[in-house]
Amino acid sequence: MKPVLLDKITGLNGMKLLRGAALLLFGAVLTGCPGPTHAPEATGAGGKIVIKGSNTIGEELAPRLIAEYKKLHPAAEFDLQPKLTGYGLASLMAGQCDLAGASRAAIKEELDEAKSRNIELKDNVIGAYSVAVIVNSASPVANLTREQVRDIFTGATQNWKDLGGPDAPIHLVIRDPISGTYLGFKELAMENKAYASGPKMFTSYGDIAQAVAQDPSAVGYSSFEAAKIADVKPVSIGGVAPTAQTVNAGQYPYARVLRFYTNKAQESSGARDFLQFVQSAQGQQIVTQMGFVTKP
Repeated sequence: MKPVLLDKITGLNGMKLLRGAALLLFGAVLTGCPGPTHAPEATGAGGKIVIKGSNTIGEELAPRLIAEYKKLHPAAEFDLQPKLTGYGLASLMAGQCDLAGASRAAIKEELDEAKSRNIELKDNVIGAYSVAVIVNSASPVANLTREQVRDIFTGATQNWKDLGGPDAPIHLVIRDPISGTYLGFKELAMENKAYASGPKMFTSYGDIAQAVAQDPSAVGYSSFEAAKIADVKPVSIGGVAPTAQTVNAGQYPYARVLRFYTNKAQESSGARDFLQFVQSAQGQQIVTQMGFVTKP
């Protein structure tokens, strides 16, 4: 079973929960750790690049990046442990990993903890997780507000006529519950409210896009790349189109920046080399192929 995305919780209560969770993680990971203890060696010299943190990165993107990197560096070894962004940052500050995967910026408590340990966190942007809301190309609906998207997927709105479309029932098409994206979209677009009952579920963005292409009454979500197939149309959200440019400008709402944090003073040569690969043209091509948006 794939891990789920628990790296972003929206709203004031969500931020309180996030800060509380961060403190608990620090208590669990940092207790008894007076300072960095991990001393990674260079790739190919018997060392291992340890990556901990965000499931958004660790579920599919990091394994693919690692696999492609190892084609160039067969001797490279990795230990990948995707859990939560806070887990990765706490592990990094405890000297227990080389790279902390993060699908959000470090929060105040994490920055304060780093400062108290005389650690400078280096923020390495590698791309962005983003989701497009898609409809059949025959639909007259081309723009939705965030509230309308929320109401569509929670079932509060069930007919296209309420959205400027025809008098026809809305057919929901979503990812399967064991997918991280199932929860990721719920967090980004639905205010963590429950999905409507009875949607069609698929195991990939491509399958969702194909289902929407075949049903004029369907609505779903996919990567920007999957939304480019025939008979599918991505809709704007609040007048903002889903593009790499609007994501990188911070304008498109259903997106989150992805990072690898490092301890600037403790970077291993292997970790630096892997980061350079991820941020290179070849690495960014993989980011795109995996349905993410490349870094600015």
